[in-house]
Amino acid sequence: MPQAFEGIRIIDFSQVLAAPFAVMQLALLGAEVIKVEQPEGGDQTRGLMNFGEDLGLSPSFLGMNLNKQSLTLNLKAPEAVEIVKQLVANADVVVENFKAGTMERMGLGFDTLKTIKSDLIYCSVTGYGQTGPKAGEAAYDGAVQAASGMMSQNGHAETGPTRAGYMPVDMSTALNTAFSIAASLHRKAKTGLGQRIDVAMMDTAIVMQASQYSNYLNQGNLVGLRGNSSPTQQPTANVFATSDSYIQITALRQQQVERLFEAIGETEKLTLEAFATPESRIKNGEIVGELVAAAIKTETTTYWLDKLAALGIPAAEIRGLPEVMEDPQFENREVFETLPHPADPTREFTVVKAGYMLDSDGPAVRNTPPLLGQNTQEILESLGFDAEKIKGLKQNGVC
Repeated sequence: MPQAFEGIRIIDFSQVLAAPFAVMQLALLGAEVIKVEQPEGGDQTRGLMNFGEDLGLSPSFLGMNLNKQSLTLNLKAPEAVEIVKQLVANADVVVENFKAGTMERMGLGFDTLKTIKSDLIYCSVTGYGQTGPKAGEAAYDGAVQAASGMMSQNGHAETGPTRAGYMPVDMSTALNTAFSIAASLHRKAKTGLGQRIDVAMMDTAIVMQASQYSNYLNQGNLVGLRGNSSPTQQPTANVFATSDSYIQITALRQQQVERLFEAIGETEKLTLEAFATPESRIKNGEIVGELVAAAIKTETTTYWLDKLAALGIPAAEIRGLPEVMEDPQFENREVFETLPHPADPTREFTVVKAGYMLDSDGPAVRNTPPLLGQNTQEILESLGFDAEKIKGLKQNGVC
């Protein structure tokens, strides 16, 4: 059976993390992707945080560009623009994440390209969208964490706001983008119509905080800097130090709290007014939290994980990436994929693939991320360019 997006062709102008990962998700489900890159350097992520020997194939690039072909084109050259238009004539989707207005200035905006392919789906991914006073401004994950309110809820009151160590805005924007393209393709299949998609990192960051914004807009509640404690303010939901590491416990319901106090040998405390109800525990949060913390500190993380799991209390060890990779849970999942390295097939590399499994025709790797310009020759030949013409384009810096 065919995969969901088999037969769909995407022209991908994107780079860095959000949009490339979005396109990769569609490629894992069968879409053909032609990644258009500048001849010099290509996608800037090829060199980003690259401390190994493989120039142009950073770990981040490897993780965002499975199942893609690489075509190098200098988009400032008129010949390159004409080549793009030829590609679009047989494409279903165009994805770009330049600053707003950049594609238009190059003669590759939606209004131009839809005259070539009337049912084209054209997706732009930017920091702030195509409209509004911030349209056209550059944005990166950390800046949007700050500007969207995320950092106002992350950190400790004593030390101030903190950005997340990973890229939550980039990666959530990727999934939001993939969903919007999939929705447009479904609409096109039903109506035959193309669509303009405008995805903003800032909008996605707001959606990621939908619950917090709803609490503020409807009841005026703000989370603030609560460290590792729960937004519910329950002192029995927090990160606690054990005798050898840290554990995150989430005891919110009365029954869970009663079982937690049973586990730490403090059941009688629940008869006291300060400990008896959720409301009283919030009011006396410091006292309750200190009691739980002192008890948890007396035993190892493994001890508490076993004991709390047996009582049905949600708990998890604070783990680093190496520890996560050793979890036998992932022997039964398909989140990670190990493949031959594109620069040297005798070596291997491992990347994150997709966050779900299907019983058939699911996410699959057909080819590893491409070397810069790896497919330029064959793509141009498919458009009718002969060897002499291609040689001339390369000599003139077009590809």
